[in-house]
Amino acid sequence: MPSDQSTWLVAVPHDGDADGLHQELAARLQAGSKNATAALAPLPVPSFKTGTLESLISLSEELPKTDAFFTATVAKAVDTLRNLLNNDPTKLRQHVQVNEEPVDEYLLRGWHWNDGRYGVQRPLRDMVDVLNKEMASIDNVMKAKLNSYNLAKGSLVQMQRKKTGNLSVRSLADVVKKEHFIGDSEYMQTVIVAVPKNLVKDWNTKYERLTPMIVPRSSTPIASDDEYSLFSVVVFKKVYEDFVNKCRENKYIVREFVYSDEALDKQREELELADSTEKELWTELLQLSRTNFSEAFQLLVHIKVLRLFVESVLRYGLPATYTGFVIKPEPKATKRTLQTLQAQLAYLSRRANPSSKGKGKAKGDGGGETGDFAGEYQTLMEQEYFDFVLFEVPWIVL
Repeated sequence: MPSDQSTWLVAVPHDGDADGLHQELAARLQAGSKNATAALAPLPVPSFKTGTLESLISLSEELPKTDAFFTATVAKAVDTLRNLLNNDPTKLRQHVQVNEEPVDEYLLRGWHWNDGRYGVQRPLRDMVDVLNKEMASIDNVMKAKLNSYNLAKGSLVQMQRKKTGNLSVRSLADVVKKEHFIGDSEYMQTVIVAVPKNLVKDWNTKYERLTPMIVPRSSTPIASDDEYSLFSVVVFKKVYEDFVNKCRENKYIVREFVYSDEALDKQREELELADSTEKELWTELLQLSRTNFSEAFQLLVHIKVLRLFVESVLRYGLPATYTGFVIKPEPKATKRTLQTLQAQLAYLSRRANPSSKGKGKAKGDGGGETGDFAGEYQTLMEQEYFDFVLFEVPWIVL
């Protein structure tokens, strides 16, 4: 059974009264519903060049994988937008659009084949190749831009992480000031030590005796957080290594930090650059994802319509003229909508080629789930057969 989270694309042989069929179907869908009914719209299926039977069979076997690739590319564009917008449905709705309109409107309000870009007079194989090339280009560009953004964001996060955390691990660039250090000295140096809060009293009592040659009363508090207090202390350079070891034994953490105006300025500049780069790439990726979603979704619908045509020719034969419908079922009425379709189009059972029995797409074949099967008999493994050809366009769930 087709999914209740998708819009259905249906094709039937054109019998000269497409408007009448549309009206009858709309009436039956409305009659079977006490509340909201399924949305129904015409879907013009172009009269493509059919080519040879062999080429149609070959396309029928290849297109599920192409369909799956197109569907996955659309989904990746949505996921990228979702991550960029922190999964905000309101903001997502503004960006997940096709030609600046909601997806449903694109499908249900006068959809037509883009003949300007994909002329129907070219062979089917050429059209599939053109569509595939465009989608591959979108996918590659998205991957490259997403990779650039992730690198920039990772660099920024790493720098920002140095400014967070407790005083035993965070960057001290914006904590320690020049006055906390003695000037240039041939014999002495200032050491920065992070002391656990519960050991501050112990530190004040013991630091002068940890090693010889520590300047008395040189311990100066600099900053404090919930876990640590930060002190500066002046020691002779010759005992520095011994002092570090003694601090480690007493669970004091010596922070490796050398004050430098130039280094601090450079660090601030790097952080500002990383922040501006991340914001710039975020904006570029957002715009690209919005544009590429629109393009990719249109390509997905076009490949679905091509599949409708190919399967219709294989099932119903010539003349290759077909009437199509876009149907968006109510989620709680999917079964009823399908039953209405089957009843209305039951007369098509006698139109199908005998060899096409068993080639109906199971569950509407919404994304090429059979793409992993190989061999010319793969379609015989399908579980469901409809008297009409049906493919699904998955809903974009925000």
